[in-house]
Amino acid sequence: MSDEKKVLEYDEDDSLKFIQEHLPEEMHHKFSDDEINYIVDLIYEFYEEKGFLDENDDTEIEIDEDELLEFIIKNARKDAIREFSDEQIEAIVAGELAYCDTLNLFD
Repeated sequence: MSDEKKVLEYDEDDSLKFIQEHLPEEMHHKFSDDEINYIVDLIYEFYEEKGFLDENDDTEIEIDEDELLEFIIKNARKDAIREFSDEQIEAIVAGELAYCDTLNLFD
């Protein structure tokens, strides 16, 4: 592996901890790990549908956050795991995206 940009390994536990720590204060300890993982799974379902997870494709990935949020909100309402407000979903998604940034996943 070259030293140019080390891509750190994605770690689900680290991701969870990161998201929990970066939620707005009023949302701290409001979600179980499973509930956060559910939203994170929806993020990756969206990426898969868009073809973003194809390792052989080197094209620059442009994530439309509005489209991503719309997808997650629609599916979260449909699955009804629990009642998430749009703000809660946005906060969890923002936490996951920030975590991925720390790993240089999308550079």
